[in-house]
Amino acid sequence: MATGKSIVLLAGGLIIGTLCGPAKLLDVQPFFASAFKGALCIFMIELGLAAGKRLRDARRAGVRLLLLGCLIPVLHGALGVAGATLVGMSPGGATILGAMAGSASYIAAPAAVRVALPRANPAYYLTLALGITFPFNLAFGIPLFQKFATLFSSWL
Repeated sequence: MATGKSIVLLAGGLIIGTLCGPAKLLDVQPFFASAFKGALCIFMIELGLAAGKRLRDARRAGVRLLLLGCLIPVLHGALGVAGATLVGMSPGGATILGAMAGSASYIAAPAAVRVALPRANPAYYLTLALGITFPFNLAFGIPLFQKFATLFSSWL
């Protein structure tokens, strides 16, 4: 919803940041930029602990979870590569866009699911995003998106 608290805060932050400009960023740099890495590490550890507590549930999903974590990123990545190629991006740029489209947003998606669907089982969404899709994309997805980008750019 466009009037949700997070959207209003995000939009407000973007507007304030634009109005203040880069010079004012230096004042808040230590709090937002430097502290972000530490907060991100703590957040990721907490997500891992939440998923670990419910790992048996993920095992029950078995092959379905594995297939979903591997096939959906390829589909979304291919769509990202195709769209990027159609608008004239280079094969390298199309590869990057494909990787981002197929990434499932490893940090934002689990947090969004956790807030939007508090009863959702973290073993599913955390295992899917961080345990299956992330390593799959690093090992197979990015090279595959690069092949798609090369192939698609040769067709146009």
